[in-house]
Amino acid sequence: MAPVRNPILPGFNPDPSILRVGDDYYIATSTFEWFPGVQIHHSKDLANWDLVMRPLNRKSQLDMRGNPDSTGVWAPCLTHDGEKFWLVFTDVKRKDGSFKDAHNYIVTAPSIEGPWSDPVYVNSSGFDPSLFHDDDGKKWFANMLWDHRRRPLTFAGIALQEWDPEAGKLVGPRKNIYQGTDLRLVEGPHLYKRNGYYYLLVAEGGTGYEHACTLARSRSIWGPYETHPDKHILTSKDTPHAALQRAGHGDIVDSPDGKTYLVHLTGRPTTQKRRSVLGRETGIQEAFWGDDGWLYVKNGPVPSLHVELPAARDDTNYWAEQRYTFESGLHKDFQWLRTPETDRIFSTEAGKLQLIGRESIGSWFEQSLVARRQTHFSYDAETVIDFSPTDERQFAGLTVYYSRFNFFYLTVTAHSDGQRELLIMSSEASWPDGNLETPFPAPVQIPNEGKVKLALTIRGAELQFYYALEGEELKKIGGVLDASVVSDECGGHAVHGSFTGAFAGMACSDLNGTALTATFDYFIYRPAHDKTDRYEV
Repeated sequence: MAPVRNPILPGFNPDPSILRVGDDYYIATSTFEWFPGVQIHHSKDLANWDLVMRPLNRKSQLDMRGNPDSTGVWAPCLTHDGEKFWLVFTDVKRKDGSFKDAHNYIVTAPSIEGPWSDPVYVNSSGFDPSLFHDDDGKKWFANMLWDHRRRPLTFAGIALQEWDPEAGKLVGPRKNIYQGTDLRLVEGPHLYKRNGYYYLLVAEGGTGYEHACTLARSRSIWGPYETHPDKHILTSKDTPHAALQRAGHGDIVDSPDGKTYLVHLTGRPTTQKRRSVLGRETGIQEAFWGDDGWLYVKNGPVPSLHVELPAARDDTNYWAEQRYTFESGLHKDFQWLRTPETDRIFSTEAGKLQLIGRESIGSWFEQSLVARRQTHFSYDAETVIDFSPTDERQFAGLTVYYSRFNFFYLTVTAHSDGQRELLIMSSEASWPDGNLETPFPAPVQIPNEGKVKLALTIRGAELQFYYALEGEELKKIGGVLDASVVSDECGGHAVHGSFTGAFAGMACSDLNGTALTATFDYFIYRPAHDKTDRYEV
């Protein structure tokens, strides 16, 4: 056993579902509007994880064009029934206001690498679905119920119904089996069976600072379910100074040697305004079964920053500079937004990344933006762009991005007279209208031909952009910007309404509709040690 620091999946990796098959552990996490859908990480020791698959990777499985920010793929559940893998997920088409349009699906695969099937539609009665394989061969589908008539709370409880895999549909009665505790907002159900009890693990309190994991049990899968004597087996809601906040939405797994672990959503806020720039991450806690038959988190219910795991973690790659080139295609660290039709937004056929100018940055339909997660509180990013805009409606460059309401963007663009220039675009504090912050900083004129190096540094809450023409050294452009606004708390929605995390990457828009292409030679992401990084606590 070795001490390991949480989180085990840093950066935007929320709503973990964990599974062990033999000696292999897998965690599936939500991806929301980022494509391809669902991240699946693999580990042999619970400490060291590698991204191995994004299974929802073609149009027949997932098309999120038009999905608003922080909708899309919510709360996947990954299971194995002894023969194949099952992945249950929600594609949310609307989340704001009284209604939720949340469609639940199932895909399967013989191995984690696939091939993953086309989705089978299940229902749309609520989100956060899970699938439980009982020891009698039956399969049970659970999801939270959404009731738009109940105000102000519309979370109506956990619904259970049998899934018939041969018929490919739900069968038999549906029952609301658990309505949660006084913390409310019950969601994220996972079922387990142990020593004659059915255990139901749920998330409560919303996904902000009141979040929690709540456990209940029953002798019958239909209930009634008795709530844990402590109610919440994991939460930071009463410890605002704990290193790990927003703890909830969990899943449990047993190791081959009989230990039990709980993986859970968590966040590490920074600044006095408690902003979660890295989004909701995945942590892990050791747990144990008490003599009373209930599960308890070791040293809980407050999550521990350090936990004993079967192996030490090798952080060498975590702190290494990542230099991405495109001769072999797009690296697995990158994603894009919503569309499965990648040939319309990017190409790597020439050994470089070519972004095809489409709609504006922040579009919910078709925008050319390729980016990777921010996984450190402090880092540098750099790229070289070749782009020849003719007016102000064509722009491309380097971006720090959360959503249409919050991004920073150093662009190569042009004045209306055709003179090429550099311009910083910011949507900081743009809620509720999504307008760019104006007046813009003064643009910098540059020659109409030639490559430009674009760079940025983030040190905690401070963002600084840089540029260099060919043969020149980097120089600052613009002032210091507030990087902390690219966070869940400033994502353009009400409390519990923004669910992703900060990305750094490259983007290109052509609002003339002529699909002007920007070419990027490489992309560098360089972590920086800084006192604001909780990994150094």
